[in-house]
Amino acid sequence: MALTKDRNTPLRDGNDVVHPVGAAKKIYAGSLVVLNATGYSEPGSTATTLTAVGRAEEQVDNSAGADGALSITVRRGIFRFANHVDAVTRTEIGKSCYIVDDQTVAKTDGTGTRSVAGKVIDLDSSGVWVEVG
Repeated sequence: MALTKDRNTPLRDGNDVVHPVGAAKKIYAGSLVVLNATGYSEPGSTATTLTAVGRAEEQVDNSAGADGALSITVRRGIFRFANHVDAVTRTEIGKSCYIVDDQTVAKTDGTGTRSVAGKVIDLDSSGVWVEVG
């Protein structure tokens, strides 16, 4: 039904999002965080069913917990990650790069074994700037 009076519509900036952590997972602050196939957060790794959602803003140790026993704050944005030996180069700027682990990205999907980390924005001598989330 259409509005017939003013509405106080809630707002979120969308930069910081809280996600439940997967069972038996430990996520370190500053790491690349992904959602697994069942929607729980975990550290980035080489797998094909992951969705990159951002950078961990804190360390959360759910090593002894069930799915969702703890939650983590994740920030969306542009972050610098390490460049893999399957190296991202300047020709990949504007293209996707792929998750190797929770701090490393690669140029290719590793013959169908890696999920997308995000879009390459830039690179420098310290790593690859990736837009995640």
